[in-house]
Amino acid sequence: MESPCLLWLAGQEQPGEEALIPIEDPATGEHFAQCHAASVKDVDTAVKAAHSAYKSGIWSRASRHERADVLEKCSALLSESLPELVALEVKQTGRAIREMNAQVPSLVKWFKYYASLLRVEERSVLPTTGKLHNFVDRLPLGVVVQITPFNHPLLIAVKKLAPALAAGNSVILKPSELTPLTSLLLAKILHRAGIPAGVLSVLPGYGVTTGKALVSHPLVRKVDITGGTAAGKAIGSIVGGNLSKYTAELGGKAPLIVFEQAQIDTAVNGIAFGSYMASGQTCIASTRIIVANQIMDQVVERLKVKVEGITRRMGAPTNSESMMGPLISKRQLENVERLVNASLAESAVAIVGAKRMSGQSPLDGFDFSKGHFYEPTILASSSGTTIVTSPIWHQEAFGPVIVVVGFDTEDEAVALANDTEFGLGAGIWTEDLSQAFRVSERVEAGIVWVNTHHRNDPSSPWGGVKAASGVGSENGMDAYHAYSMIRSTIVNFATTEERLAHDDWFAEGSKDVRYG
Repeated sequence: MESPCLLWLAGQEQPGEEALIPIEDPATGEHFAQCHAASVKDVDTAVKAAHSAYKSGIWSRASRHERADVLEKCSALLSESLPELVALEVKQTGRAIREMNAQVPSLVKWFKYYASLLRVEERSVLPTTGKLHNFVDRLPLGVVVQITPFNHPLLIAVKKLAPALAAGNSVILKPSELTPLTSLLLAKILHRAGIPAGVLSVLPGYGVTTGKALVSHPLVRKVDITGGTAAGKAIGSIVGGNLSKYTAELGGKAPLIVFEQAQIDTAVNGIAFGSYMASGQTCIASTRIIVANQIMDQVVERLKVKVEGITRRMGAPTNSESMMGPLISKRQLENVERLVNASLAESAVAIVGAKRMSGQSPLDGFDFSKGHFYEPTILASSSGTTIVTSPIWHQEAFGPVIVVVGFDTEDEAVALANDTEFGLGAGIWTEDLSQAFRVSERVEAGIVWVNTHHRNDPSSPWGGVKAASGVGSENGMDAYHAYSMIRSTIVNFATTEERLAHDDWFAEGSKDVRYG
């Protein structure tokens, strides 16, 4: 095992004061690396360095064209580092390399998008009364904290970093203690691209120490988290106490509706992609499959064949032919088992899967028993019961498990889709355009896909509409605006004579005065 990975603190590598974090390969159970963890003192040092950099103006007052140039350089250096980043992301997450080869190269788009936005953004000139020129600027907030999860370490870090840096903020990123390695490597890449020392720190650590110290620091002006609903609520209460800004992308239990008018084969392909990508460990995974009863048998049969094909072709995550990797940890595997077993005991039956994997892969001989592998699973209602009352219908499993239920009418489909406290993503499959528009307006979700799933572009807002799915959104102009504050500047361009005649409130004698 190599030397422990150091913190990236104010532009340089430094050891942390907390105990080392062991980093596990979820596919083998092997601890292949260690990482320093940031203490409360380290957090204070990083926040003060970030605040000092912000006040200095080295980045916060740099011209938008300077910042755009650096973001474009970030994109270029990120592209050059793709092989190393992909390999490390596969190792620490267990994600199949075919997924990472598709996902990681797409991240350059975020830096390019926000660089372009900086170059073309126009500021408003407001229609004020009188000889006044009122223009609006956007200024950085100051020090912002970003907390990212284990499931998409690089993707979610880049989604947050690009708009925050574009707006001129100083950023402290706390990656998940399970997957900190690529975020630390990313920090070095961005530093080489020209992000000044102090403007970006990456502090691995545990939520109860590092995370709590970061979100409660009085110099932090915004916290942006992606994580579970319970953690999001707890952090929000702390952030609110400091009157700081808050963005939270939290849980999901995405419905996917398949209407009779859908093209069944493409819908089945869409279900498989939306449900089993990242082993189901995504907040917008299509976990509740709602199918018209007229086509239920056809959909389930073809979906079963598809899922059995995925299972048959699972192997080592480094194998480019492997379809799906393990869950992130033993704890996560046990959570999925608990939910599935509780549902099977109440009102569910397994069509396929519903068990952890062991033995050797038929694809390449990889030993599943040492890792945290769980079979891709389809559950349905058992005879005489309905699965919509079971735990798996309502709780976020964060694993490769889907529930299939039937419906007879459009109203029933919408009611089933909205039967959740979450409201992040949703999918609709139909060839009827009128139906697609009609249903998309009624489904309670911040992101609705029609005949596709998990499309994610830097320009497209990404956020939920129910409290359990968070507050605010990522991507696009919304994210840039959320990382900035408005300054209104009003210039009086009247002549000196006009100002003397009309702007002396306390002149001798009675005369009309203005207000506003």
